Amino acid sequence: MARAVLTPKVQSEIVRLTQAKHIDARLLEEFAYFVIQSSELKTGQATQPLKTDEIKQAIFERFNVQDTAGLKKSGAFLMATDGMEKLDFRLRENWEMLYRKLIGILPSEQDQVGYGCINGVNVFEYFKPWSVFDLDPQKATQEDVKTSYRKLAKVYHPDNPETGDRAIFEQLEIMYKSIVAGF
Repeated sequence: MARAVLTPKVQSEIVRLTQAKHIDARLLEEFAYFVIQSSELKTGQATQPLKTDEIKQAIFERFNVQDTAGLKKSGAFLMATDGMEKLDFRLRENWEMLYRKLIGILPSEQDQVGYGCINGVNVFEYFKPWSVFDLDPQKATQEDVKTSYRKLAKVYHPDNPETGDRAIFEQLEIMYKSIVAGF
């Protein structure tokens, strides 16, 4: 079985506990892997990619249709995809793109790590500002949004010689503006 990837939150908590409580970091990492594996076994939700039929079914349910023909006739679907290129419903990539745009992050792509990933979300693949800013849209205030944005902006601002990244910073600005516009 492939080893799970520890999210940045888990990794930072391990560092915090190691420093605060003087607990061995390797021990905490092994415990984290054990918890993740146990959770996946209990729930059956290991991050396996969805099958194409499962992706299609999720989209059909979202628009309350039975099949692709019904989807093509759905006014809500046509509005949601207005302005997109013509879709080839034979290709898995198009179904995945629709899932990402209309439903959310694919289960196998959650807790992403690597370049452009903040709080488990790749800012270049997904427009999920609330997740990137690690905020609950139901409870967050404008001040919470501003604080979270500023914290991330300090890290990714192009003037920061150590961690600055113009492309990521620009994505954060767009996400921030989209949230602020909604208040």
